[in-house]
Amino acid sequence: MGFFIEATIGGLMAGMLYSLVALGFVLIFKASGVFNFAQGAMVLFAALAMARFSEWFPELSGIDNKFLVNLVAFIGAIGVMIAVAWLIERLVLGKLVNQEGVTLLMATLGITYFLDGFGQTIFGSAIYKIDVGMPKDPMFLLDTMFQGGILVNQEDLVAALLAAALVASLAAFFQYTSTGRALRAVADDHQAAQSIGIPLDRIWVIVWSVAGFVALVAGIIWGSKLGVQFSLSLVALKALPVVILGGLTSVPGAIIGGLIIGVGEKLSEVYLGPFLGGGIEIWFAYVLALFFLLVRPQGLFGEKIIDRV
Repeated sequence: MGFFIEATIGGLMAGMLYSLVALGFVLIFKASGVFNFAQGAMVLFAALAMARFSEWFPELSGIDNKFLVNLVAFIGAIGVMIAVAWLIERLVLGKLVNQEGVTLLMATLGITYFLDGFGQTIFGSAIYKIDVGMPKDPMFLLDTMFQGGILVNQEDLVAALLAAALVASLAAFFQYTSTGRALRAVADDHQAAQSIGIPLDRIWVIVWSVAGFVALVAGIIWGSKLGVQFSLSLVALKALPVVILGGLTSVPGAIIGGLIIGVGEKLSEVYLGPFLGGGIEIWFAYVLALFFLLVRPQGLFGEKIIDRV
């Protein structure tokens, strides 16, 4: 029983991180109807900015206070992602208002490759580290109830709590603020939103900025765990099954989908891996997503689209 609880807790913590990355997909899709393939590149670009600014600031200023260095690097990285959001709206999306979905999809693919290449040009292509003081040592819980206790990684726990707080804040933002309601109106119908005075350009800058902030937090967490390297953009691939499972238009769906996939892949690896040869954690999420595409393509919480002829 203790081993089951340990695997479940590990899956829940991993699932919250998947949800954080998936949230970037949902935010942009809700506001613009665009499936943003550039989200993984945004995570990488934000993590690179954070890592390199934390290296450059002490060299330029002579200040080596860890908290101050990380704070300046974080603020600088936020500024970079807001600038990226503004440029994407001005140079790409603003030119493609009311275009076909496939056109917007191809635009985000172009943004992906541009951010990958531009990030390598200005930040370098080495492996960098992000150290924001997250605890690395494991801890044992409930050792009086279960023999040996339940092993919990403190870094994963802190990361999951941060991700949960951010996801909850953004869900409240969408639900209870006037800007959040405007974002939902734009997602429903661009032309109708424009007709009642909602400025698409401002809304898109806001949503891409928020998605950039989400990408920065995700990049810091994953960069702290894995190091900042160009394979970090592949983390977003694990978020694709999450949004398929939860629904592309649902913030709660991104949360629930991430938790289901996180727990499912951990438990399947532990209990089915010995019989199937291992490696289940790599493909479990994609098989589950394929199943949902066949039986419920809109996901658990997505809106079912009915076309009337």
